[in-house]
Amino acid sequence: MMKLKPTKQKIRKAGYSNWLFLAPCLIVLAVCAGWPLLRTIFFSFTDAALDNLQEINFVGIDNFISLARDQEWWKAVLNTFIIVVVSVPLETFFGMIIALILHKNFKGRGWMRAIVLVPWTIPTIVSARMWAWMLNDAYGIVNELLLRFSIIDAPIPWIASNTLSMISIILVDVWKTTPYMALLLLAGLQSLPQDCFEAAEVDSVPFMKVLEKIILPLMRPTIIVAMIFRTLDAVRIFDLVYVLSSGSSANATMSVYARKHLVDYADVGYGSAAATVLLFFIVFLGLVYAPLYKRKLQSLDEHGKLYK
Repeated sequence: MMKLKPTKQKIRKAGYSNWLFLAPCLIVLAVCAGWPLLRTIFFSFTDAALDNLQEINFVGIDNFISLARDQEWWKAVLNTFIIVVVSVPLETFFGMIIALILHKNFKGRGWMRAIVLVPWTIPTIVSARMWAWMLNDAYGIVNELLLRFSIIDAPIPWIASNTLSMISIILVDVWKTTPYMALLLLAGLQSLPQDCFEAAEVDSVPFMKVLEKIILPLMRPTIIVAMIFRTLDAVRIFDLVYVLSSGSSANATMSVYARKHLVDYADVGYGSAAATVLLFFIVFLGLVYAPLYKRKLQSLDEHGKLYK
């Protein structure tokens, strides 16, 4: 039977109906997120103070110039970069291992999948406070266990030292977000064509060979998407860093820096400038990642490595 192609008029009507269905969501998003966002950008060009938002003077780009000259801001940028560059690959690596394990058929797999997601389901502020107690050098359980098994001779100030505090933040972030990466990668594994794995099993192909030649090439688009989502989320990390570092400037990220000037120093204009730079940095990353992801999909499709 011959299939009739939809006319341009029908396609146009379908597009209008899609926008009509999306309209309520877009309106709520504009009210809840758009207006505060525009206000933040507006305040970044003023000398607004938290104790007096009625008398506001326009200062142009003075806040951004001061921000560019602030060494503390660039330290926050460096800290954010370190967390993203170290934590995202580690979360992807461990998430892939967990996803491969949970993809296997074994007794109690459903319960295991639920248990693995527990760290991710705990609110970040709660898990951060929990780890702050556990890592305390005086009465934390981590030092207690290390001392009991004679791994260390004296308690380690995990969150009191600047270097160790950054390491602790990264490790806790990996513990917290690895289940999220595992969930995304597991969904990608389950969508792969199973006949490839069945053929490899019949031919007794080693698992590492299957991983290298079948799983990773087919999973590349999913891995890229997962890393993009996680990178954009990690750039704006706040609560975990704020709790574990107690708001210290040494380990502050861009979000913590913006919050400190907005709330602690009551400098709404300068703090809004820092938040605006962070916003446009995230937008820039999204604009850079999107074409790269699209190009990768097209490349894989041309070589016949992407199953539709």
